[in-house]
Amino acid sequence: MKINVLTTFTDMFKAITENSMTGRAVAAGLVDIDLLDIRDFTRDKHNSTDDMPFGGGCGMVMTTQPVFDCLRSIEGVREHPIIYMSPRGKIMDEELIRSLADQEEFTVLCGHYEGVDQRILDYWNIREVSIGDYILTGGELPAMVLMDSVLRFIPGVLGNQGSVEDESIYSGLLEADQYTRPRVYEGMEVPEILTQGDHKKIALWKLMQSMELTARRRPDLFRAWTESDPDLSAFTKREKKEILALSKKLLNTL
Repeated sequence: MKINVLTTFTDMFKAITENSMTGRAVAAGLVDIDLLDIRDFTRDKHNSTDDMPFGGGCGMVMTTQPVFDCLRSIEGVREHPIIYMSPRGKIMDEELIRSLADQEEFTVLCGHYEGVDQRILDYWNIREVSIGDYILTGGELPAMVLMDSVLRFIPGVLGNQGSVEDESIYSGLLEADQYTRPRVYEGMEVPEILTQGDHKKIALWKLMQSMELTARRRPDLFRAWTESDPDLSAFTKREKKEILALSKKLLNTL
């Protein structure tokens, strides 16, 4: 996979391109991240990438020419998705992440100031994407969040690819509580069922934990999960009754 990133702060991306999962993926040749400095495409002596907005208003707006020329420098740029990280975009979700993971290449534009000239978005058919209902100084951090989320779905990036599908949210429920050694710490004990080695009982316990946690913290997700006709084939008839009874009880509390 190749990811092109248009930014005025290329050094910020060292946090992921040289570290952790993304850094390993780059080193292994599983992903090629091309950082393009928009200032390199400016034509004035001040390397300006912004100007005052027409119609007045606070702040500055990223100008067309440097971004246009930067995009034109990418071979075949119109043949793959172009994303603009924007607080007014659609909230990033699993569907978007999976669709980008299926691409051989995509491009991310990181805005700054009060945004970018709308003609950039219109001409290049750029999709606006948000990571949440809040404002950040620029698009670099959201771009890193997007890239990290997408790369988890690329085969070979994670040591255990199956863990991606079991993650909180993607499975439909929030993840159950996790514990590790020591078994007892300052009087606090690990739940006994997790130490007994009965994996079927542990699976049931974890599912019911996830159900309760999701209903309490994300009722929207819990309702969606119950309506999705979840696959309970791994459980016995008695266990299915327990799960359905708990589901009904939790739905009545929402």
